[in-house]
Amino acid sequence: MLDRRLLEEGLAVIVSSRERTGDLWHAHYGAGAIAAYFWVRENRLTALAAGSVTAEAKAMLRQHGLNDGLNSRNGEVLPREEAEARITAALDRTIGELHWVGHQAIYGALSLKAIRELDGWGTEHDMNQMVELIDSFERTIPGRSWVNTTVKEIRSLQLSEADGFPDIERPEQLSRLILDELGAFRTIYQAEAHHDLIGHMLTYGHALNILFELDYPALFHKGIPPFLRMVKALRLSRDVDVEQEMPTLQSPVDRLPLIRAERSVALPHELEYWLTDRRSRDWHGGHVFKFPFSFYHHARNGNSVPESWENFRYIIA
Repeated sequence: MLDRRLLEEGLAVIVSSRERTGDLWHAHYGAGAIAAYFWVRENRLTALAAGSVTAEAKAMLRQHGLNDGLNSRNGEVLPREEAEARITAALDRTIGELHWVGHQAIYGALSLKAIRELDGWGTEHDMNQMVELIDSFERTIPGRSWVNTTVKEIRSLQLSEADGFPDIERPEQLSRLILDELGAFRTIYQAEAHHDLIGHMLTYGHALNILFELDYPALFHKGIPPFLRMVKALRLSRDVDVEQEMPTLQSPVDRLPLIRAERSVALPHELEYWLTDRRSRDWHGGHVFKFPFSFYHHARNGNSVPESWENFRYIIA
């Protein structure tokens, strides 16, 4: 079921995102394709479920990928070590701050994982584009949509012992924290400021773990403080009950009152999950692959509890 073209085309979509669309977000589809490949590889899916994941990822790339060939069109492929060095140097410049809920870490880590799997990918031009994409996150906002806090408040948010965060030295500890935080939400609302942001807690933390697993522990440790700032901000919406008290909301896309997210009856490792039409919702911008890939990683790492699995259903419906 594994098709390395998901990696090659995914990388090509990521590096061409800014040049083709003028923004940071078309890269979501490339990251989703890479996540689909590794999710199938790293989890025990039935043949039918694995085939469905791969087929959906290919369909997404047919709609959002490149139509003029694969990567490395303008020169020789750089040695893997050089490509990794350029990406990690760019990450080192930006990973110490919270920018757009960690998307520079997500794009960078998934790209590194794909390049490692391919044992090299990308020309000089490709890597220049990749570095420009990651560098473009510098001095950007923490994220645009928040419940019970604002961008201004998050910029000045400080961590303290009162937060009760454990010392995190290894991926297993980070996964355990993420699963505990996910399971602690009383209600998950359908909003970029809530279910989507909780989903990015999964993917952002997973990106840091990938960096550790690829032998970049310094980037992992440098990325922990801004990640914890996002978790601390999310805690402000953990016990929100719109029937008791209306929360504050800062978002250009969400509106009050917030509506409870739908619950997915099936889980993504089950074929039934993929029988639902994912294309009409544009594969949730690739998150239909990224959220499961990250959650199942944390579940393997952190001895997940029933509460985290139950709340995960509200992230993926």
